[in-house]
Amino acid sequence: MPSKGLLPYRRERPIPFLFTPADIEQVMRATGQLRGELHAATTRTLIGLMAVTGIRVGEAIALGRDDVDRPGHLIRVIDGKFGKSREVAVHETTITALDSYAELRDRVCPRPRCEAFFLSRNGTRLLYQCVRRVFKRLVAACGLEDRSPRSSPRPHSLRHSFAVNTLRDWYASDLDVQARLPLLTTHMGHVTPASTYYYLTAAPDLLALAARRLEPTPERTPDEQPGTDA
Repeated sequence: MPSKGLLPYRRERPIPFLFTPADIEQVMRATGQLRGELHAATTRTLIGLMAVTGIRVGEAIALGRDDVDRPGHLIRVIDGKFGKSREVAVHETTITALDSYAELRDRVCPRPRCEAFFLSRNGTRLLYQCVRRVFKRLVAACGLEDRSPRSSPRPHSLRHSFAVNTLRDWYASDLDVQARLPLLTTHMGHVTPASTYYYLTAAPDLLALAARRLEPTPERTPDEQPGTDA
């Protein structure tokens, strides 16, 4: 037997909890049980934004009021992970939801203590620990349980779910995923496409869709399939 430590050990990355659209809707609806109109609206809008954009929870918390470009349908992430900044395109319905939240926020808290887009009940910027604690309460109230010892529903799971669903849609639509992957990499603020491609391993059906690209078809011989030397 080889001696211990002969080969480098690489920690196995856990498969993330993947939210379905119904799961996300249920968690957002559960924010109605939170105390305080602003607290409920902040949590609900924050979860919705992370679900439809895939931005990190820290990036959402760090958003300033000027970082939402309504005419351009963009969100500016300033100094995100690794110090990278980027613009994230959002749908007009997302802008509408953000505007509705901003109107309620300014009405309930007309004199905030900071210029953050998302405010706590005290008019301050949100803290990650508090967001995670509240999120844990909500998923528990919805009956969403861990799918494995290392796969619990966390705020970051919304980011994984966004990436997997995007890749799943591309494969299901028979699009050139390899060509589009750099777009998703930029959108999510990854350093390299390899980090984005990791999400393929998160869902068995996604792997099946990818593997189907390698299967021979009646129209082409095996030597003419994608990924061959032909």
